[in-house]
Amino acid sequence: MKRIPYQPAGVFEPAGKTYSHGVIVESGRTLYVAGQTARDAKGNIVCKGDSAGQTRQLLENMKQVIEGAGGRMEDVAKTTVFITDIKYREAVGRVRKEFFKGEPPANTLLVVAGLADPELLVEIEAIVPLP
Repeated sequence: MKRIPYQPAGVFEPAGKTYSHGVIVESGRTLYVAGQTARDAKGNIVCKGDSAGQTRQLLENMKQVIEGAGGRMEDVAKTTVFITDIKYREAVGRVRKEFFKGEPPANTLLVVAGLADPELLVEIEAIVPLP
């Protein structure tokens, strides 16, 4: 699977290199990962009140989904991040860098009024071309 980050001339460089403006993918199969949240293996919400901890848990969950389908975190082409308060942006971005090393995926960040449970602070979904 070939995944090529795309940075067009004349478009600003993403702050902190936390996302790519575009990603060109040459692939035949695609995995659409549902919004992942900070739930442990038993479905319990973890890291209540901690946006970085919740992000780490949900990205561990996402990694298991992706690897189970035959992909790698490096294959992720696009993510959508939902946060319930803009103050979580920096912590979420910092943790994302732990999981998306090298060229990051394209990303959309949305601040929303709430998620499926009031204790959830962050949710992330992904599109992953599979090898």
